[in-house]
Order: sequence, then C-alpha cells, then structure tokens
Amino acid sequence: MKLKTLIQHLDVQVKGSKEIQITGLSADSRTVSPGNLFIAKKGAIHDGAQFVSQAINAGACAILTDLYDPFITVPQIIHANPGALEAVLAARYYRYPAKELRMIAVTGTKGKTTTTYLIKHLLDHLGVPCGLIGTVETIIGAHRFPSHLTTQSAIANQKFLREMVDKGCKAAVLEVSSHGLEQKRVGEILFDVGVFTNLYSDHLDYHLNVEAYAAAKKKLFAVSKQSVVNADSYWRDQPGLSFGIESGMMCATNISWSASGTHFTIRDTLFHSPLIGRFNLYNALAAITALHALGHDLSKLAPQLATFPGAPARLERIGNVFIDFAHTGEALDNVLQTLKEIAQGRLIVVFGCGGNRDPQRRTKMAKAADQWADIAIVTNDNPRHEDPIEIAKQIVAAFTHPPIVELDRKKAIEQALSLAAPSDLVLIAGKGHEKVQIFGNQSIPFDDIAVVKEALQNIGRSAILDNL
Repeated sequence: MKLKTLIQHLDVQVKGSKEIQITGLSADSRTVSPGNLFIAKKGAIHDGAQFVSQAINAGACAILTDLYDPFITVPQIIHANPGALEAVLAARYYRYPAKELRMIAVTGTKGKTTTTYLIKHLLDHLGVPCGLIGTVETIIGAHRFPSHLTTQSAIANQKFLREMVDKGCKAAVLEVSSHGLEQKRVGEILFDVGVFTNLYSDHLDYHLNVEAYAAAKKKLFAVSKQSVVNADSYWRDQPGLSFGIESGMMCATNISWSASGTHFTIRDTLFHSPLIGRFNLYNALAAITALHALGHDLSKLAPQLATFPGAPARLERIGNVFIDFAHTGEALDNVLQTLKEIAQGRLIVVFGCGGNRDPQRRTKMAKAADQWADIAIVTNDNPRHEDPIEIAKQIVAAFTHPPIVELDRKKAIEQALSLAAPSDLVLIAGKGHEKVQIFGNQSIPFDDIAVVKEALQNIGRSAILDNL
C-alpha cells in the first residue's frame, strides 16, 4: 500500500515522498522489517522517538513521529500523538478485517480466558469457524501462536484478524483487558457482542482505584452492538442481555454440582458443563448468552457445551493434581473452595505472588490459602524486580497457620506431590500456562505442567495420577 493511500484524509504533515510503498506497520523497533512504517509513539516507560535510528537501520522506510527531525533521510509523517493513529493505520493497512467477521469481545477481572475458549468451541462446533486472540495464545485455523499479552497491540490485532479472514474464519473472539481498552488496542473494531464477566479490585497499580478500573472495562460497550453482562455482579450497571445464577435474563436453575461437572437448566433447556465450580458456571453462562445474542438456539448449544475440553491451565487436571492461573485473592479463593468441596482427603496448595504488581494480592491470596487449604506451600511466582524473600514474608504475615516456605518453585511442587496421599488434591496456582519465570530482566524457562509431570514420574506416585 502506498503511503499516500494509508494516510489519506488524516490530519498529518508529511516531510518527504508520499509515493513510497509500505510493506507493514510496527510500533516496536525490534520487530521492524524492510519497508515498514515505524510508529514512534510514547509508551508508559519509553518514547518511541528514542528508537527511530534503530528502526531505520532495520529497514523502516517512513516514520510517524510528533517532531520533525531534519537529519532523518526517510519520509516523516508528523502528528502530535502518533499512538492515536496506530489503530486507524492498522485497520486501513489490513483492510478492516473485523467487518468480515462476527466479532465477540470478553472483558472482566476473571473468566476471560475460559469464556473465550468456550465461545470458540461452541462456534466451531456450530459450523462457524472462529479465531481466538487471548492471554494464552492466538488461534488462527490450525495454527497456534503463544501470547505475551492478554490483549495484543492494535497492529497485531488487525494483522491476526486479516489472517483469520484469509484462513476461512467467520468469527473471532478476543480477550479485552482494561489496559487494552485504555490504550485503544482494539480501536477501529466494532464488536457484535461485548461480554462482561465480573469485576474485582485489581490492577490498582495502573488504574489507581476500582472506579477507574470499572470505567475502563465499560469502554468495551461503547464499541459493541450488543452487551452481555453478569447480572449477579455489583458492577452490572450496563443495559444488555444478562446472565446469572441468582438473577438475569439467562438465569441458571436446577443446578447440580459434582466432581465430573455441572448440570443446570436455562429456559427449559438442560445443559451439562464438564467444568467444575461456581465460577466456571458463570463462564459457561457468559458464553451461552453471547451465542444466544448472536442468534443461536439454546437447544443447539447444549450438546456442544458437553464436549468442551477446557481451557489451557485453567483447572487443568493431571490425576489429582490441578494447575491453574489463579493469581489474585478472589481467583485463588474460588478455585480452592471448589476443590475443597470435592476433595476426599486433604487439599494442598502451592502458590506465590508476582512482583511489581498490586501488593494487596499477597494478603488476599494468603487468606484464601489459610482458609481452605490443609497444607500451604509459599514459593516464588514471577518476582520481577522485587526481592523474593520480601514477597514471601508479606504473604506469610497474613497467615494464621504458618505455611511451608520453599522459594525454589520446582522444589515446592515436588514437596507438595511427595506429601500428597492418594485421596488428597494438589493445586499448583499462579502461573498456569506461562512457560517462563521472571527474575529482574531475565526470563528463565519454567512450566508448571511439565514440572508436575516430571515430578510425578520421578517419585513414582502412580496413585495420585488416578482419577477421583
């Protein structure tokens, strides 16, 4: 696409030729390819203008920046806020792919990942091939790409959506975080359905207070044709199609809980979800209601829900061991309470708390473990730039019954499995699908699931691999 076509009718100044051919867009100098337009936007930590020379050396043929630099030899597009144009340019370059797909977005503190996988599963099995962009991965047809953000950049989202169209997808479901909404990463996308799962106090290191956090979430509904909201949430003040256990237009009744899943009824249609726990019933209700908003009959959804295999590392089960991403107090409380209800023996939990995140999480996670677990082992999560020992001290201080402390996460997992009897349940919480552990600026390979499997083989505990 020629530069003059890409920037047509935009309020910008151009220094240099508009006739050059643009081969792609990048807002990260490390990902620039020859012929790209580099968007030198200001971030929370870095200013893209500092990396213009690196971008040009990598092959950038034009720069979008806020200040003209006479020493730059490639064309410069001048705008007061380069980042504000990122989504517009990305949508133009990739020819507005969202207009060719049924678009569903899911926001909320908890449940985004499982709900998006549920929606994809239902649509795929109803003959509507669906792509997915989320915390764990991006799925385009048969291809899967690991994710590093819950909500991708505006450029990445438009690129992935175009690839979905090209691969024959008819729908796409996205996890949309409060950060993603505030930073306009889903700009220029109009969603057919916007789903709100729930809201708890979180990310206050970024939003400062829960009211600002809620306001960020609510921005999704300004760009959604239809809203689907959790009627049981305190933060439900959004018109739309509602779901719930206690209330809502799509209210679950005749609920039966068990270790093998959940049975419930919506409007005389009987459903079985293989997922366990109250929080997972909300996730199922959110997905069902979203599909209903798209025009799918409940009777067609019920048999497909029963075949859902689960989302990666969301209460993923290896015998009597569960791996889950729960990394906040509310999430850990929900998971532990659910497992406690089905445990025949003791409940053992291994968890830590991430560094450089809201420190309130440490107290809340400790209280959840203290209340529900019979044995708690405190270990490292991703300490990032904080002292792991200090994080552990803050967690331990909130316990009334002293936990075991083992900061080596591998040893902590091994210790939990060696302590477990065949009737016990073990939860490894906090990292879930993540494949690295972050210490300062270093990322070390670490996979909870792989560690659990290896540890079980090494200690020869075949009994704990048996299903309940």
